[in-house]
Amino acid sequence: MALMRVGIGSNINRTQNVTRALTAMEAAYAALRCSPVYEAEAMGFSGDPFLNLVAEFETQESLPRVQRFLKQLEADSGRTGNETKWSGRTLDIDILTRDQLVGVYEGVELPRGEILEMAYVLKPLADLAPSDRHPLSGKSYAEHWAGFRGRVGLDLYSGPEFSRWIP
Repeated sequence: MALMRVGIGSNINRTQNVTRALTAMEAAYAALRCSPVYEAEAMGFSGDPFLNLVAEFETQESLPRVQRFLKQLEADSGRTGNETKWSGRTLDIDILTRDQLVGVYEGVELPRGEILEMAYVLKPLADLAPSDRHPLSGKSYAEHWAGFRGRVGLDLYSGPEFSRWIP
């Protein structure tokens, strides 16, 4: 079994789209663990704030199969794939890690570079797996968060919609 961690974000119908994605992922992968949910300001454009979190699950499925499943969830939420880089998202799900793999596998960069660059990825990951180590740096995610010097702009989201997945 491979341990997968994915970043999830949405700023269009955000609670509905994130809830729908978590429900589908739980049905497909059973034991889904999630970080707290954060509200993050839109970056690079004017738009509604995003909801962001990290989820993890174990799977025997191949990386391409998991990637296809996640991209289908995005499409089911109304994402066309034609959006500009810095724009609103109905749903964005990115594979962050698969075990300790390093490199590009089937077009997926592992670990995803945004882990160490974006607070909305690193903070939820540090909450979910604080003592786990980044495959390239060898530092724990908690250590990376403690030393993070980038733009933060995060608030803990306290809505009840995600209580099923977040203790």
